[in-house]
Amino acid sequence: MIFIVVKFDVLEEHRDTWLERTKEFTDATRSEPGNLWFDWFHSAENPGQYLLVEAFRDPEAGSDHVNSDHFRRGLESMRPALSETPRIINADIPGVDWSRMGELEIS
Repeated sequence: MIFIVVKFDVLEEHRDTWLERTKEFTDATRSEPGNLWFDWFHSAENPGQYLLVEAFRDPEAGSDHVNSDHFRRGLESMRPALSETPRIINADIPGVDWSRMGELEIS
């Protein structure tokens, strides 16, 4: 799978509306056949930072995503609300789902 984590630093005046601003993009991405997950998180330490954790089935699904119209529109809707260029980790890893954490097994 293609596993991606992106940090977005959002301007103070857009922090409370970030999830609303990205809703159309989020919904469209989650509807893609190759999308495994697409989840937003808000930093507990930095109120201006949102984290996106997403995964796609394979490189083709990732390519389909970045070449979609909703991807282009989503980036343009985000751009005016950001204080800096987002930071990203993008990796091709084995599997298509989360693994269980063996160090914290719950019976």
